[in-house]
Amino acid sequence: MAAHATGEAETGPLRLEFDRSVKLVFSGSSISSDGGLLLHRELDDALGLTGMAADRLADPRTGKNGRHHLAALLRQSIFSRLAGYEDVNDADRLCRDPVMRHLVGGRAVEHGAASASAIGRFETGMLTQSENLAILAELPGRWIDVVHDRRPQKSITLDMDSSESPVHGDQEGSAWNGHFQSKCLHPLFVFNQFGDLERCSLRPGNVHSADGWEDVLKPVLARYAAEARPSITRRRFRADAAFAIPALFDLLEAEGWDYAIRIKGNPKLHERIDWLTRRRPGRPPNHVVRRYTSFHYRAKSWSKPRRVAAKVEFHPGELFPTVGFIVTNRSLPNERVLAFYNDRGTAEQHINEGKYALKWTRLSCMRFAANAVRLQLHALAYNLANFLRTAATPELIERWSLTSLRERLIKTGTRLVRHARYAVFQMAEAALPRTVFAGILGLINGLRGPSAVTVPA
Repeated sequence: MAAHATGEAETGPLRLEFDRSVKLVFSGSSISSDGGLLLHRELDDALGLTGMAADRLADPRTGKNGRHHLAALLRQSIFSRLAGYEDVNDADRLCRDPVMRHLVGGRAVEHGAASASAIGRFETGMLTQSENLAILAELPGRWIDVVHDRRPQKSITLDMDSSESPVHGDQEGSAWNGHFQSKCLHPLFVFNQFGDLERCSLRPGNVHSADGWEDVLKPVLARYAAEARPSITRRRFRADAAFAIPALFDLLEAEGWDYAIRIKGNPKLHERIDWLTRRRPGRPPNHVVRRYTSFHYRAKSWSKPRRVAAKVEFHPGELFPTVGFIVTNRSLPNERVLAFYNDRGTAEQHINEGKYALKWTRLSCMRFAANAVRLQLHALAYNLANFLRTAATPELIERWSLTSLRERLIKTGTRLVRHARYAVFQMAEAALPRTVFAGILGLINGLRGPSAVTVPA
Protein backbone atom coordinates (compact mmCIF):
# COMPACT_ATOMS: atom_id res chain seq x y z
CA MET A 1 0.00 0.00 0.00
CA ALA A 2 1.38 3.41 -0.95
CA ALA A 3 2.01 6.02 1.72
CA HIS A 4 2.63 9.74 1.85
CA ALA A 5 5.99 11.10 2.97
CA THR A 6 4.51 11.81 6.38
CA GLY A 7 3.59 8.17 6.76
CA GLU A 8 -0.21 8.50 6.29
CA ALA A 9 -1.76 5.87 4.03
CA GLU A 10 -3.21 7.22 0.78
CA THR A 11 -6.46 5.33 1.36
CA GLY A 12 -7.29 7.57 4.32
CA PRO A 13 -7.97 6.85 7.99
CA LEU A 14 -9.55 3.67 9.30
CA ARG A 15 -12.88 3.84 11.15
CA LEU A 16 -13.97 1.85 14.18
CA GLU A 17 -17.52 0.54 14.35
CA PHE A 18 -17.85 0.72 18.14
CA ASP A 19 -17.34 4.50 17.97
CA ARG A 20 -17.60 6.14 14.56
CA SER A 21 -16.03 9.32 15.88
CA VAL A 22 -12.70 7.48 16.29
CA LYS A 23 -10.31 7.42 13.32
CA LEU A 24 -6.99 5.61 12.93
CA VAL A 25 -4.44 7.64 10.96
CA PHE A 26 -1.12 5.98 10.15
CA SER A 27 1.61 8.60 10.45
CA GLY A 28 4.18 6.48 12.22
CA SER A 29 7.13 8.12 10.52
CA SER A 30 6.62 11.21 12.70
CA ILE A 31 5.81 9.48 15.99
CA SER A 32 8.13 7.72 18.45
CA SER A 33 7.66 6.02 21.79
CA ASP A 34 11.24 6.81 22.92
CA GLY A 35 11.33 10.58 23.30
CA GLY A 36 13.27 10.42 26.56
CA LEU A 37 16.33 9.13 24.70
CA LEU A 38 16.93 12.70 23.56
CA LEU A 39 18.05 13.46 27.12
CA HIS A 40 20.57 10.63 27.07
CA ARG A 41 21.87 11.91 23.75
CA GLU A 42 22.27 15.36 25.30
CA LEU A 43 24.27 13.83 28.16
CA ASP A 44 26.35 11.89 25.65
CA ASP A 45 27.09 15.15 23.82
CA ALA A 46 27.93 17.01 27.03
CA LEU A 47 30.49 14.36 28.01
CA GLY A 48 31.65 13.45 24.49
CA LEU A 49 31.24 9.73 25.12
CA THR A 50 30.27 8.08 21.84
CA GLY A 51 32.45 10.48 19.87
CA MET A 52 35.46 9.50 21.97
CA ALA A 53 34.58 5.81 21.60
CA ALA A 54 34.28 6.01 17.83
CA ASP A 55 37.66 7.75 17.58
CA ARG A 56 39.31 4.77 19.28
CA LEU A 57 37.64 1.99 17.31
CA ALA A 58 39.26 0.77 14.10
CA ASP A 59 37.18 0.96 10.92
CA PRO A 60 38.33 -1.70 8.41
CA ARG A 61 35.93 -0.56 5.68
CA THR A 62 37.30 0.85 2.45
CA GLY A 63 35.78 2.95 -0.32
CA LYS A 64 33.25 5.76 -0.28
CA ASN A 65 29.79 4.35 -0.75
CA GLY A 66 27.71 6.65 1.47
CA ARG A 67 28.00 4.27 4.40
CA HIS A 68 27.10 5.18 7.96
CA HIS A 69 29.90 6.61 10.04
CA LEU A 70 31.34 4.55 12.88
CA ALA A 71 29.97 6.96 15.50
CA ALA A 72 26.48 6.69 13.98
CA LEU A 73 26.52 2.89 14.10
CA LEU A 74 27.81 2.90 17.66
CA ARG A 75 25.13 5.37 18.79
CA GLN A 76 22.40 3.31 17.20
CA SER A 77 23.62 0.13 18.91
CA ILE A 78 23.87 1.79 22.33
CA PHE A 79 20.69 3.85 22.27
CA SER A 80 18.67 0.91 20.96
CA ARG A 81 19.68 -1.07 24.01
CA LEU A 82 18.85 1.85 26.28
CA ALA A 83 15.28 1.74 25.00
CA GLY A 84 15.02 -2.04 25.44
CA TYR A 85 15.63 -3.11 21.84
CA GLU A 86 18.40 -5.65 22.35
CA ASP A 87 17.95 -7.57 19.06
CA VAL A 88 19.66 -6.56 15.83
CA ASN A 89 16.39 -7.21 13.96
CA ASP A 90 14.82 -4.23 15.75
CA ALA A 91 16.96 -1.94 13.58
CA ASP A 92 14.68 -2.46 10.57
CA ARG A 93 11.98 -0.54 12.43
CA LEU A 94 14.19 1.81 14.43
CA CYS A 95 15.97 3.05 11.30
CA ARG A 96 12.75 4.91 10.45
CA ASP A 97 12.03 6.10 13.99
CA PRO A 98 12.26 9.93 14.13
CA VAL A 99 13.96 10.00 17.53
CA MET A 100 16.54 7.37 16.57
CA ARG A 101 17.34 9.19 13.35
CA HIS A 102 18.09 12.40 15.25
CA LEU A 103 20.06 10.53 17.94
CA VAL A 104 22.27 8.99 15.29
CA GLY A 105 22.59 12.30 13.43
CA GLY A 106 24.24 13.03 10.10
CA ARG A 107 22.74 11.41 7.05
CA ALA A 108 20.36 9.37 9.22
CA VAL A 109 18.19 12.45 9.83
CA GLU A 110 17.15 12.62 6.17
CA HIS A 111 17.84 9.14 4.87
CA GLY A 112 17.23 6.91 7.88
CA ALA A 113 19.48 5.13 10.35
CA ALA A 114 21.25 1.83 9.69
CA SER A 115 19.26 -1.25 8.75
CA ALA A 116 19.38 -4.57 10.59
CA SER A 117 21.90 -5.96 8.11
CA ALA A 118 24.20 -2.95 8.54
CA ILE A 119 24.01 -3.12 12.35
CA GLY A 120 24.56 -6.87 12.18
CA ARG A 121 27.75 -6.41 10.16
CA PHE A 122 28.89 -3.71 12.56
CA GLU A 123 28.34 -5.74 15.74
CA THR A 124 29.21 -9.26 14.60
CA GLY A 125 31.90 -8.38 12.09
CA MET A 126 33.65 -5.08 12.69
CA LEU A 127 33.51 -5.03 16.49
CA THR A 128 34.47 -8.69 16.93
CA GLN A 129 37.97 -7.99 15.61
CA SER A 130 40.42 -8.48 18.47
CA GLU A 131 41.65 -4.89 18.53
CA ASN A 132 38.11 -3.47 18.64
CA LEU A 133 36.99 -5.96 21.27
CA ALA A 134 39.92 -4.90 23.46
CA ILE A 135 38.98 -1.24 23.00
CA LEU A 136 35.33 -1.98 23.87
CA ALA A 137 36.46 -3.57 27.14
CA GLU A 138 38.31 -0.36 28.08
CA LEU A 139 35.52 2.06 27.13
CA PRO A 140 33.32 1.71 30.27
CA GLY A 141 36.26 2.76 32.43
CA ARG A 142 37.22 5.60 30.11
CA TRP A 143 33.65 6.89 30.20
CA ILE A 144 33.73 6.81 34.00
CA ASP A 145 37.01 8.76 33.91
CA VAL A 146 35.26 11.49 31.93
CA VAL A 147 32.54 11.74 34.58
CA HIS A 148 35.09 11.79 37.40
CA ASP A 149 37.01 14.53 35.61
CA ARG A 150 33.86 16.67 35.79
CA ARG A 151 32.97 15.53 39.32
CA PRO A 152 36.20 14.58 41.18
CA GLN A 153 35.83 11.93 43.88
CA LYS A 154 37.69 11.60 47.19
CA SER A 155 37.04 7.89 47.64
CA ILE A 156 36.35 4.86 45.49
CA THR A 157 34.89 1.51 46.45
CA LEU A 158 35.00 -1.43 44.05
CA ASP A 159 32.81 -4.52 44.14
CA MET A 160 33.69 -7.59 42.10
CA ASP A 161 31.18 -10.31 41.32
CA SER A 162 30.21 -12.82 38.66
CA SER A 163 26.80 -13.65 37.25
CA GLU A 164 25.10 -16.00 34.82
CA SER A 165 23.81 -15.33 31.33
CA PRO A 166 21.51 -18.29 30.60
CA VAL A 167 21.49 -19.60 27.04
CA HIS A 168 18.94 -21.70 25.22
CA GLY A 169 21.02 -23.07 22.38
CA ASP A 170 24.53 -24.27 21.58
CA GLN A 171 26.31 -20.95 21.80
CA GLU A 172 30.08 -21.17 21.72
CA GLY A 173 31.45 -21.29 25.27
CA SER A 174 28.15 -22.16 26.91
CA ALA A 175 28.24 -24.95 29.51
CA TRP A 176 26.41 -26.24 32.54
CA ASN A 177 27.28 -24.32 35.71
CA GLY A 178 26.63 -26.26 38.90
CA HIS A 179 26.51 -23.16 41.09
CA PHE A 180 23.81 -21.46 39.03
CA GLN A 181 22.19 -24.75 38.03
CA SER A 182 21.84 -23.64 34.43
CA LYS A 183 23.49 -23.79 31.04
CA CYS A 184 25.01 -20.37 30.67
CA LEU A 185 27.85 -18.03 29.91
CA HIS A 186 29.59 -16.62 32.97
CA PRO A 187 30.45 -12.86 32.86
CA LEU A 188 32.58 -11.12 35.47
CA PHE A 189 31.86 -7.54 36.62
CA VAL A 190 33.51 -4.75 38.62
CA PHE A 191 31.27 -1.91 39.86
CA ASN A 192 32.01 1.24 41.86
CA GLN A 193 29.92 2.60 44.72
CA PHE A 194 27.86 4.75 42.33
CA GLY A 195 26.69 1.72 40.37
CA ASP A 196 28.92 2.45 37.36
CA LEU A 197 30.27 -0.64 35.62
CA GLU A 198 34.05 -0.24 35.64
CA ARG A 199 34.88 -3.28 33.53
CA CYS A 200 33.39 -6.62 32.53
CA SER A 201 34.45 -9.75 30.73
CA LEU A 202 32.54 -12.64 29.18
CA ARG A 203 33.77 -16.13 30.07
CA PRO A 204 32.72 -19.71 29.33
CA GLY A 205 29.91 -21.03 31.49
CA ASN A 206 31.87 -23.62 33.43
CA VAL A 207 34.80 -21.55 34.72
CA HIS A 208 35.35 -20.67 38.38
CA SER A 209 33.76 -17.44 39.60
CA ALA A 210 37.16 -15.77 39.95
CA ASP A 211 38.64 -17.05 36.69
CA GLY A 212 40.49 -14.25 34.88
CA TRP A 213 40.15 -11.76 37.74
CA GLU A 214 43.57 -10.25 37.02
CA ASP A 215 42.65 -9.20 33.47
CA VAL A 216 39.50 -7.49 34.73
CA LEU A 217 40.66 -5.95 37.99
CA LYS A 218 44.23 -4.83 37.31
CA PRO A 219 43.32 -2.22 34.66
CA VAL A 220 40.74 -0.76 37.04
CA LEU A 221 43.24 -0.53 39.90
CA ALA A 222 45.72 1.16 37.54
CA ARG A 223 43.16 3.82 36.63
CA TYR A 224 42.70 4.67 40.31
CA ALA A 225 46.37 4.58 41.28
CA ALA A 226 47.64 7.56 43.26
CA GLU A 227 49.58 8.83 40.24
CA ALA A 228 46.51 8.69 38.00
CA ARG A 229 43.91 10.00 40.51
CA PRO A 230 45.68 12.01 43.24
CA SER A 231 42.33 13.42 44.45
CA ILE A 232 41.27 9.98 45.67
CA THR A 233 42.53 9.38 49.19
CA ARG A 234 40.54 6.27 50.13
CA ARG A 235 40.51 3.14 47.99
CA ARG A 236 38.41 0.16 49.03
CA PHE A 237 37.55 -3.26 47.62
CA ARG A 238 34.95 -5.91 48.46
CA ALA A 239 34.24 -9.41 47.14
CA ASP A 240 32.74 -12.72 48.21
CA ALA A 241 34.50 -15.96 49.10
CA ALA A 242 35.20 -16.90 45.47
CA PHE A 243 37.80 -14.10 45.40
CA ALA A 244 39.63 -15.06 48.61
CA ILE A 245 42.82 -15.53 46.63
CA PRO A 246 46.26 -14.95 48.21
CA ALA A 247 47.53 -13.20 45.07
CA LEU A 248 44.58 -10.80 45.24
CA PHE A 249 45.32 -9.99 48.91
CA ASP A 250 48.96 -9.28 48.04
CA LEU A 251 48.02 -7.10 45.05
CA LEU A 252 45.54 -4.96 46.99
CA GLU A 253 48.01 -4.45 49.86
CA ALA A 254 50.81 -3.53 47.44
CA GLU A 255 48.57 -1.00 45.66
CA GLY A 256 47.34 0.60 48.92
CA TRP A 257 43.74 -0.65 48.85
CA ASP A 258 41.64 -1.45 51.90
CA TYR A 259 39.63 -4.61 51.44
CA ALA A 260 37.04 -6.87 53.02
CA ILE A 261 36.70 -10.29 51.41
CA ARG A 262 34.69 -13.19 52.71
CA ILE A 263 36.48 -16.50 53.30
CA LYS A 264 35.05 -19.94 53.78
CA GLY A 265 35.14 -21.45 57.24
CA ASN A 266 37.45 -24.31 58.15
CA PRO A 267 38.14 -26.25 61.37
CA LYS A 268 40.93 -23.91 62.44
CA LEU A 269 38.79 -20.80 62.00
CA HIS A 270 35.85 -22.37 63.83
CA GLU A 271 38.19 -23.41 66.62
CA ARG A 272 39.21 -19.78 67.12
CA ILE A 273 35.59 -18.71 67.73
CA ASP A 274 34.33 -21.82 69.51
CA TRP A 275 33.72 -19.81 72.69
CA LEU A 276 31.54 -17.36 70.76
CA THR A 277 29.24 -20.02 69.30
CA ARG A 278 28.07 -21.38 72.66
CA ARG A 279 24.57 -20.41 73.67
CA ARG A 280 24.23 -18.60 76.95
CA PRO A 281 22.21 -20.20 79.76
CA GLY A 282 18.49 -19.49 80.02
CA ARG A 283 15.61 -19.19 77.59
CA PRO A 284 16.74 -18.02 74.15
CA PRO A 285 15.43 -14.58 73.11
CA ASN A 286 12.85 -14.08 70.34
CA HIS A 287 15.17 -11.85 68.31
CA VAL A 288 18.39 -12.34 66.39
CA VAL A 289 21.49 -12.20 68.59
CA ARG A 290 24.76 -11.15 66.90
CA ARG A 291 28.26 -11.49 68.32
CA TYR A 292 31.52 -10.27 66.81
CA THR A 293 35.20 -10.92 67.27
CA SER A 294 38.43 -10.71 65.29
CA PHE A 295 41.83 -12.36 65.37
CA HIS A 296 44.93 -12.79 63.23
CA TYR A 297 45.18 -15.89 61.12
CA ARG A 298 47.55 -17.20 58.47
CA ALA A 299 46.57 -19.90 55.99
CA LYS A 300 49.34 -22.01 54.48
CA SER A 301 49.05 -20.23 51.13
CA TRP A 302 49.13 -16.71 52.63
CA SER A 303 52.30 -14.64 52.62
CA LYS A 304 51.62 -13.30 56.13
CA PRO A 305 49.04 -13.33 58.96
CA ARG A 306 45.95 -11.24 58.31
CA ARG A 307 43.07 -9.98 60.38
CA VAL A 308 39.88 -12.06 60.23
CA ALA A 309 36.63 -10.59 61.55
CA ALA A 310 33.90 -13.07 62.48
CA LYS A 311 30.18 -12.70 63.02
CA VAL A 312 28.00 -15.25 64.82
CA GLU A 313 24.21 -15.00 64.53
CA PHE A 314 21.70 -16.86 66.67
CA HIS A 315 18.26 -16.98 65.03
CA PRO A 316 15.09 -17.85 66.97
CA GLY A 317 14.00 -21.44 66.38
CA GLU A 318 17.35 -22.55 64.92
CA LEU A 319 19.61 -24.97 66.77
CA PHE A 320 22.94 -23.89 65.33
CA PRO A 321 24.19 -20.35 64.73
CA THR A 322 25.29 -18.98 61.34
CA VAL A 323 28.93 -17.95 61.12
CA GLY A 324 30.72 -15.68 58.64
CA PHE A 325 34.42 -14.83 58.29
CA ILE A 326 35.84 -11.73 56.61
CA VAL A 327 39.54 -11.21 55.90
CA THR A 328 40.42 -7.53 55.97
CA ASN A 329 43.24 -5.05 56.38
CA ARG A 330 40.92 -2.35 57.72
CA SER A 331 41.26 -1.16 61.32
CA LEU A 332 37.55 -0.55 61.87
CA PRO A 333 35.64 -2.12 64.79
CA ASN A 334 34.35 -5.61 64.05
CA GLU A 335 30.74 -4.54 63.51
CA ARG A 336 31.72 -1.86 61.02
CA VAL A 337 33.93 -4.27 59.09
CA LEU A 338 30.99 -6.63 58.67
CA ALA A 339 28.66 -3.74 57.80
CA PHE A 340 31.12 -2.52 55.17
CA TYR A 341 31.31 -5.99 53.64
CA ASN A 342 27.53 -6.46 53.67
CA ASP A 343 27.15 -3.33 51.53
CA ARG A 344 28.66 -5.28 48.65
CA GLY A 345 25.15 -6.61 48.13
CA THR A 346 24.57 -3.48 46.08
CA ALA A 347 26.71 -5.07 43.35
CA GLU A 348 24.09 -7.81 43.01
CA GLN A 349 21.44 -5.10 42.68
CA HIS A 350 23.43 -3.45 39.89
CA ILE A 351 23.73 -6.79 38.10
CA ASN A 352 19.98 -7.33 38.41
CA GLU A 353 19.33 -3.86 37.00
CA GLY A 354 21.51 -4.70 34.03
CA LYS A 355 19.58 -7.92 33.56
CA TYR A 356 16.10 -6.47 33.75
CA ALA A 357 16.47 -2.87 32.58
CA LEU A 358 19.12 -3.39 29.88
CA LYS A 359 18.66 -7.14 29.26
CA TRP A 360 22.41 -7.70 29.07
CA THR A 361 21.94 -11.44 29.62
CA ARG A 362 20.41 -11.65 26.12
CA LEU A 363 23.50 -13.21 24.56
CA SER A 364 21.92 -15.06 21.67
CA CYS A 365 24.72 -15.07 19.07
CA MET A 366 26.33 -18.40 18.22
CA ARG A 367 29.91 -17.07 18.25
CA PHE A 368 31.56 -16.30 21.58
CA ALA A 369 33.23 -13.12 20.25
CA ALA A 370 29.89 -11.76 19.04
CA ASN A 371 28.34 -12.33 22.47
CA ALA A 372 31.34 -10.64 24.09
CA VAL A 373 30.65 -7.60 21.89
CA ARG A 374 26.97 -7.64 22.87
CA LEU A 375 27.93 -7.65 26.56
CA GLN A 376 30.27 -4.69 26.11
CA LEU A 377 27.65 -2.70 24.19
CA HIS A 378 25.15 -3.40 26.95
CA ALA A 379 27.76 -2.24 29.47
CA LEU A 380 28.12 1.09 27.66
CA ALA A 381 24.34 1.52 27.52
CA TYR A 382 24.09 0.67 31.22
CA ASN A 383 26.73 3.25 32.15
CA LEU A 384 25.10 5.98 30.09
CA ALA A 385 21.79 5.26 31.81
CA ASN A 386 23.44 5.26 35.22
CA PHE A 387 25.31 8.52 34.53
CA LEU A 388 21.98 10.19 33.85
CA ARG A 389 20.55 8.78 37.08
CA THR A 390 23.47 9.74 39.32
CA ALA A 391 24.56 13.03 37.74
CA ALA A 392 21.57 14.54 35.96
CA THR A 393 18.28 13.64 37.62
CA PRO A 394 16.35 16.15 39.76
CA GLU A 395 15.27 15.30 43.28
CA LEU A 396 11.82 14.18 42.15
CA ILE A 397 13.18 11.13 40.31
CA GLU A 398 16.71 10.70 41.68
CA ARG A 399 15.84 7.44 43.46
CA TRP A 400 14.21 5.79 40.47
CA SER A 401 15.58 2.47 39.27
CA LEU A 402 16.86 2.11 35.73
CA THR A 403 13.73 0.14 34.91
CA SER A 404 11.52 3.00 36.08
CA LEU A 405 13.60 5.53 34.16
CA ARG A 406 13.24 3.46 31.00
CA GLU A 407 9.51 2.90 31.34
CA ARG A 408 8.58 6.39 32.52
CA LEU A 409 11.29 8.66 31.08
CA ILE A 410 12.72 7.02 27.99
CA LYS A 411 9.29 5.72 26.93
CA THR A 412 7.87 9.21 26.60
CA GLY A 413 5.79 9.46 23.45
CA THR A 414 6.69 12.24 21.07
CA ARG A 415 5.64 13.58 17.69
CA LEU A 416 8.03 15.18 15.24
CA VAL A 417 6.88 18.37 13.50
CA ARG A 418 9.32 19.71 10.91
CA HIS A 419 9.70 23.38 10.11
CA ALA A 420 12.05 25.09 7.72
CA ARG A 421 14.72 25.62 10.36
CA TYR A 422 13.70 23.39 13.26
CA ALA A 423 12.70 19.85 14.09
CA VAL A 424 10.17 20.16 16.93
CA PHE A 425 9.46 17.13 19.11
CA GLN A 426 6.09 17.49 20.81
CA MET A 427 6.50 15.51 24.04
CA ALA A 428 3.68 13.71 25.83
CA GLU A 429 3.30 15.17 29.31
CA ALA A 430 1.18 12.39 30.80
CA ALA A 431 4.04 10.62 32.61
CA LEU A 432 6.53 13.40 33.38
CA PRO A 433 5.99 17.17 33.19
CA ARG A 434 8.12 19.71 31.38
CA THR A 435 9.78 20.77 34.64
CA VAL A 436 11.42 17.33 34.99
CA PHE A 437 12.86 17.47 31.47
CA ALA A 438 14.02 21.04 32.06
CA GLY A 439 15.64 20.02 35.34
CA ILE A 440 17.53 17.18 33.67
CA LEU A 441 18.73 19.44 30.87
CA GLY A 442 19.88 22.02 33.41
CA LEU A 443 21.96 19.42 35.25
CA ILE A 444 23.42 18.16 31.98
CA ASN A 445 24.38 21.70 31.01
CA GLY A 446 26.15 21.98 34.35
CA LEU A 447 28.41 19.11 33.25
CA ARG A 448 29.42 21.07 30.14
CA GLY A 449 31.06 23.82 32.15
CA PRO A 450 30.31 27.42 33.19
CA SER A 451 29.62 28.57 29.63
CA ALA A 452 26.56 26.32 29.24
CA VAL A 453 23.15 27.93 28.97
CA THR A 454 20.63 26.81 31.58
CA VAL A 455 17.25 25.70 30.25
CA PRO A 456 14.44 27.58 32.04
CA ALA A 457 11.96 25.50 34.00
